[in-house]
Amino acid sequence: MSVIVVTDSSSRLPASLADRYGIPQVPLHVSMPDGTEYLESHDDIPGDVITTPGATTSGANPQDLIEVYREAIDRSDGDGVVAVHMSRRLSGTWAAARLAAEELGDALRVVDSRAAGVSVGLTALAAAQAAEGGADRDEVYEAAVRAGATAESLLCVQTLENLRSSGRISAASHLLGSALSIKPILHMADGVLALKERQRTMTKAVKRMVDEIVEHVGDDEVTVAIQHCQAPELAVEVHQSVLERLPAVTSSLVVELGPVLGIHVGPGAVGVTVGRDLQAFD
Repeated sequence: MSVIVVTDSSSRLPASLADRYGIPQVPLHVSMPDGTEYLESHDDIPGDVITTPGATTSGANPQDLIEVYREAIDRSDGDGVVAVHMSRRLSGTWAAARLAAEELGDALRVVDSRAAGVSVGLTALAAAQAAEGGADRDEVYEAAVRAGATAESLLCVQTLENLRSSGRISAASHLLGSALSIKPILHMADGVLALKERQRTMTKAVKRMVDEIVEHVGDDEVTVAIQHCQAPELAVEVHQSVLERLPAVTSSLVVELGPVLGIHVGPGAVGVTVGRDLQAFD
């Protein structure tokens, strides 16, 4: 067989790609104020959960992960599993995965992607492509770490209120973002979302985000992923703009952020992620 790569639903990988590379995605959890529990990418979750006061999220628990890991280890026929998860500073999933690894031993290696959203997905894809090419477990692990370290991800949000309420960004950043209706551009720094810069309108923020990505990439060959929260038309516009301005895009995709991440970033958010050293995919 070959090494199996496992991730979680925060990766936002389309089912077609997850199936193509045999990547199981362990569902994360959404809890409603009335006690209703949902599993992301498994249950039919109402769209208004993103704006429901008191709605919360949680990572996969160790038992959920162990079940999926065991199945993947069996499927690998001895080659082992590499698990790629959201930043440990944003979710408890990585810590739960480490507990699972203590039980399962050397057959499993766990990667902190230091990212969230589709950047996790691109990291998992890079690992899966390495595995498909015959890399062993340690080499697949190294491919994932390298992909996570070289990815760049920016996100424009309509407001920082969701992130502030959930504790995913500091109160000081909240004040910077709310003054005069300023629209923030966020990036990943040390595994957390941080304020990169501010613009006075969402239109200017989105334009500046695209400019930043273009400047960062230059003439390099990259994979592009656009993610959004209930803003499909804006996502398509950003996608077209990025493709027009980058000279060497191997593959691209547009994905919905989903309820778990949507609860934290709020409706109207849109982001761009670029990954390096990925093979083209359909």
